[in-house]
Amino acid sequence: MNFYIVIPAHNEADVIKQTLQSLVKQTLLPKHVVVVNDHSTDNTRHVVETFCEKFNFISLVNATSSNKHLPGSKIIKAFYKGFETLDNNYDVICKFDADLIFPNNYLEQIATHFKANSKLGMCAGFCYIEKEGHWVLENLTRKDHIRGALKAYRKQCFLDIGKLKPAMGWDTVDELLAKFYNWELLTDDSLHVKHLKPTGISYNKASKHLQGEAMYKMRYGFIITLISAIKLAYRKQRFSLFKDYMVGYFKARKNNVEPLVTKEQGLFIRKLRWKGMLNKLH
Repeated sequence: MNFYIVIPAHNEADVIKQTLQSLVKQTLLPKHVVVVNDHSTDNTRHVVETFCEKFNFISLVNATSSNKHLPGSKIIKAFYKGFETLDNNYDVICKFDADLIFPNNYLEQIATHFKANSKLGMCAGFCYIEKEGHWVLENLTRKDHIRGALKAYRKQCFLDIGKLKPAMGWDTVDELLAKFYNWELLTDDSLHVKHLKPTGISYNKASKHLQGEAMYKMRYGFIITLISAIKLAYRKQRFSLFKDYMVGYFKARKNNVEPLVTKEQGLFIRKLRWKGMLNKLH
């Protein structure tokens, strides 16, 4: 299978070397790896250029964007700057973060899953973080959720969902839309990916509101948003976030922000969310 990989990178000079080293050692090599150097002020460009000189399947795109870190939109806009340089001869398109170390059989194992199931639309392993000298599961979400750091899409699934949405919540809406179009998702807990810079960037107040706005854009409705906001704040052990999420939701509703999904897709998403919550009560 032809794997095309796009890696948005902003000031990742200290880690991207390890990411690229793990990709060039794969038992199934990717056909293309594009690193998008997104407004870096460190040595990211030079590190990537050294790999471009050695490996003809690695390329670099230098992009200038805002220094403002808005979750979702910045990284997906950078992804598209890399994706636009690629042809259409891919079987699987990946959006990977620049701070990951993949096991050597990662792409081969992902390919095995895709070949075994023609309805499999998305597939990934799990992120592990270092704690006191041990690599432990970065347990931020449900085990059936594919983290935004290591997305791999079958080509037709990627096209069906309308590719990636440049907005907060893109890595949730992609899965919901994949299910809407009858694609299956798979997480392989035998694939341990080392996450060198654990998730936990502190966003400003406006950015915190984007989570609630994302729930509005996915047409969750008030009750599901309320429950989701409580769960998220509890998981992060910061109950002040609950208020931020709800403020974001109500601001988006007041301003008639354009949703990311159609009314039909929204109805499907709400039914799916209710089904998931009710199943947990049994």
